[in-house]
Amino acid sequence: MLLNHGIHLGYCTNIHRGETWEETWRGLKESTLRVKDRVSDGKPYGIGLRLSNQASVELLVPGKLAEFKDWLAANNCYVFTINGFPYGSFHGTRVKEQVFLPDWSSKERLEYTNRLFDILAQLLPPGASGSVSTLPGSHKTFKIGTEEINAIFENVRLCREHIEKVSSATGHDLHLGFEPEPLGLFETSGEVLKFFGLYYDRHPQDKDFFKFIGLNYDTCHLAIEYETPKRALSRITGAGIRLSKLHFSSALKLKPTPEMVEKLRAFDEPVYFHQVIADYGPTTPLRRFKDLPDALQFAQTNPDQVGEEWRVHFHIPLHAQPTGGFESTRDHIEGAMDWLSQNPTKCQHIEMETYTWEVLPGDLHTGDVVDQLVKEYEWTLGEMKERGLVV
Repeated sequence: MLLNHGIHLGYCTNIHRGETWEETWRGLKESTLRVKDRVSDGKPYGIGLRLSNQASVELLVPGKLAEFKDWLAANNCYVFTINGFPYGSFHGTRVKEQVFLPDWSSKERLEYTNRLFDILAQLLPPGASGSVSTLPGSHKTFKIGTEEINAIFENVRLCREHIEKVSSATGHDLHLGFEPEPLGLFETSGEVLKFFGLYYDRHPQDKDFFKFIGLNYDTCHLAIEYETPKRALSRITGAGIRLSKLHFSSALKLKPTPEMVEKLRAFDEPVYFHQVIADYGPTTPLRRFKDLPDALQFAQTNPDQVGEEWRVHFHIPLHAQPTGGFESTRDHIEGAMDWLSQNPTKCQHIEMETYTWEVLPGDLHTGDVVDQLVKEYEWTLGEMKERGLVV
């Protein structure tokens, strides 16, 4: 939906199962339209679309895209952004580090992302801006060397050229947002600057790079890194990096007492990566754990070395505060909203992204998935209205 200052808000449909195009479309028909009817007040409704590689190929079968466009128009909906981070299966099976594959050193990732821009350019309303979000290059545990780094930057360059070509042909402002994530190839604001700086070292003549390539800032991910939104967002945009999209999402945090560590086991599920970062105070480096089981094992064998606070990559519904001694990083979302209210032209795309519905502990469920999404809209719109971002 369109808010003040040309900002578009939607939720990411990666919360629904859908690896084929027909499954994806079924989720839009059965869930997204129900959300739209409860929150849009009859106005055009913006969709944050998740397309797997398989679904993107199937959508380009002759006639399918035109059929989908007709459906969007008939239901007063439009697509303004696509989540291109998960390439393959994202629900009901082990995802974990596989969500980073294929990474940006591979031609498969380049071809998939280019295809998403080809699709998005045909779905956008006339003259509209469109974004695609993607993974932060690769994952630190993949042992990325010089050869892989060179391939990553070459594929980024080729993608940038493709985006410019499609933009020029269609008149749309198209841009790709790399999404920092804990233990990604780049995960902090400092590593973001280093990554893009290395690209410019290789291509100093590419003056229009940030017109087409930027950052998808996920408030969950940067909160886990113990960054403050005002400083991080100002640092990133101050370096000239385009803020392609904001993901509003919330992480879990706790004081790692023996009692709370034991309670945390309820969040240990086998589908998604749940990286943990432990804070030991201002004079000691952060400790990073690849996944929640690693942190739990460490706490069991080193109970006196767990630190002062843990932040866990487990998306919590935006409107819901966990109980039983747990907290969320919702304050990071609020800080990002504060920053956006002072810099409303810096980002026009916002996507709410709580994809963990199927694996949430029962006390965090609010009715069915549509009820949860509606409550997230209500909370988000209320907070943004207080900041002058919604009429």
